[in-house]
Amino acid sequence: MMMLTGALLLTYAFAIAPATTFGDGDGVRSDRLAKAEPGTVVTVEAHAAATAAPATPPRTAPELFPPGGKTFIGVATLEGPYDFTAVNKFTTAAKRQPQVMLFSSGWATGKFDRALFDQISGRGMLPMLAWEPWDYLLDEAARKKRYAARKIDKMRSNQPSYRLSHIARGDFDSYLLSWAEGIKSLGYPVAIRFAHEMNGNWYPWCEMVNGNRPGDYVKAWRHVHDLFRAAGATNVTWVWSPNARWAGSTQNLRPLYPGDEYVDWVGLSGYYSTGSTTKYRSFEEIFNDTIKEIRGFTSKPLVITETGASDAVGRKAEWIRETFRVLPRHKDIIGLIWFEVNKELDWRIVSSPAVAKTFAQAVAAPRYQLTWSPGMLPRTALDD
Repeated sequence: MMMLTGALLLTYAFAIAPATTFGDGDGVRSDRLAKAEPGTVVTVEAHAAATAAPATPPRTAPELFPPGGKTFIGVATLEGPYDFTAVNKFTTAAKRQPQVMLFSSGWATGKFDRALFDQISGRGMLPMLAWEPWDYLLDEAARKKRYAARKIDKMRSNQPSYRLSHIARGDFDSYLLSWAEGIKSLGYPVAIRFAHEMNGNWYPWCEMVNGNRPGDYVKAWRHVHDLFRAAGATNVTWVWSPNARWAGSTQNLRPLYPGDEYVDWVGLSGYYSTGSTTKYRSFEEIFNDTIKEIRGFTSKPLVITETGASDAVGRKAEWIRETFRVLPRHKDIIGLIWFEVNKELDWRIVSSPAVAKTFAQAVAAPRYQLTWSPGMLPRTALDD
């Protein structure tokens, strides 16, 4: 008899009790529990499945920038985000909204200003900061006195306070941290092109001037990178950007490379200039040797971070046309930033109607039809 009573009680517990004892903690039966047909046995497992919270839909992966098979177009102007007049003229001439804007800030006077980044991103462009450890006012003062280019380079590159070893030992850490915290707070991607053209001799962060020594550049780069990482500023795309080889350049790039774990994009500066020579140099003549050298030690995506063409001998439009004709051959180039500045020479696409028309026709190709938004994830590998 006792065994029969126990069996009846057990049947009650599983067939009837769930309808009255399982709920939301306030004695009210959960509406998520389906009514059982009379005589149906509801197991604990079935009840748990019925009362479980709805499954969260899987998150879709962020869209990569630029998408596969695309190349972004960027712009750099003299005024930067302080005045968008030149950007607007460039956009009108190109009949294409640039997706990246490069602007510079020197350490001597530049403080983090969120408004500058927000104004760029608000216009549908990824902000790329050319972050320069020097006092650029020395450069401006020399230019105002109309010194020769070599004298200007020598004057502005001699700034002992900004030696690479001083950066690496932590002299600027409080300043760096203020920027790291500011960029972290943005909540969207930012590219930093730190201490560019380090293989030259015209900036105080170049290894061959200012009392710098071999290996100092990599130490300084890694120190800055690691400080940002420790501060949680992981929304930075780090752009290592040497100058394309020029006549007489001898410095190897490999010893200046911080390593793939410290670099996301590789940049290159190079121009078709007719300031000192009338010889025509194509895009591939300017860049190919340096690209080949870089591919000997990294496969990171490549961006032409500064380029432009002068029109002193009337071949600017031709250079632009040829550049965009051969650019699709370089599958590893994911972006090109045009130096829209009239400085030393007039590099702008608005320098003449013919040049503007040629540029607009070139970037009208499907390869350059893309947009940037803050939710996109910068592409850091060519096989993404």
